[in-house]
Amino acid sequence: MVFTPLHAWNTVTKVDTTPAGTRPADSKGFNYLLVGSDSREGLSAAQRKEYATGKAAGRRTDSIILVHVPQGGGKPALISLPRDSYVPIPGHGSNKINAAFAFGGPNLLVQTVERVTDLHVDGYVEIGFAGFASVVDSVGGVDICVPFKMNDKKAGINLKKGCQVLDGKNALGYVRARYSDPRGDIGRAERQRQFLAAIMKKALTPSTVLVPTRYWGFSHAAAKGLIVGEDTSMRDASRVLLAMRAVSNDQGLSLVVPLSSLNYQTSAGSSVKWDTKRAKALFTLLRNDTPLEAPPEGTDGKPSGG
Repeated sequence: MVFTPLHAWNTVTKVDTTPAGTRPADSKGFNYLLVGSDSREGLSAAQRKEYATGKAAGRRTDSIILVHVPQGGGKPALISLPRDSYVPIPGHGSNKINAAFAFGGPNLLVQTVERVTDLHVDGYVEIGFAGFASVVDSVGGVDICVPFKMNDKKAGINLKKGCQVLDGKNALGYVRARYSDPRGDIGRAERQRQFLAAIMKKALTPSTVLVPTRYWGFSHAAAKGLIVGEDTSMRDASRVLLAMRAVSNDQGLSLVVPLSSLNYQTSAGSSVKWDTKRAKALFTLLRNDTPLEAPPEGTDGKPSGG
């Protein structure tokens, strides 16, 4: 029970994610950046075809989630920062937030998030396509309630509406799909948080933990696909995992940063505009570690107007 995760942690890839410049002061509670990248590294040609991931080289952010774990009372929260969010990127003017990763990797992405939220990021966790699919298959698939029929060739899926078990291929397509969801990136961000909660619910059940081969398989599949910051400890990673589990048990919150427009026209094209007033109010609550018992107005991802 103890050796397996410790052994797996020693195989995790660690990179420097320390941002440049002055950083926000440490605040109460813990704030982590959870990133899903579209890296194809580790996928064979056959897997790329099966998963419909294409042949793009390098890696870009497919999802960006701020994970807040309270130090006192209150519930942990997964807060999606839509990848098309139009924000100032240090040294690069204003652009979509995922451009920060393209311009300067994890370091610049962390710096950008810290600047726009005024929150100190305590750790960084990233998972790519290959690791994602392997994790799902290691636990025998994951239970997901698909909200509507999804036939998306670009994501490699044709799913019926309703609750079902998704294997690695279909789970990957489910969280990647954009064009089959009328809400675009906002709908995708919601599905990503739904999936994270579901995979942790499955991973921490007796059917996984008490079966040695499955427990070992899950731990090492997860570790193989992970990239973490050099200053991110195993304890930090476990806080992120437990936050996802809390959401699956309705003991955590699943949110989107407050938005005012989903079609904000900028020099970078159609972008997502945050509701500045409400977003600042949310980040202030997080900074002060104030319990988030109910989503502040606007955090359901729906534009609030203005």
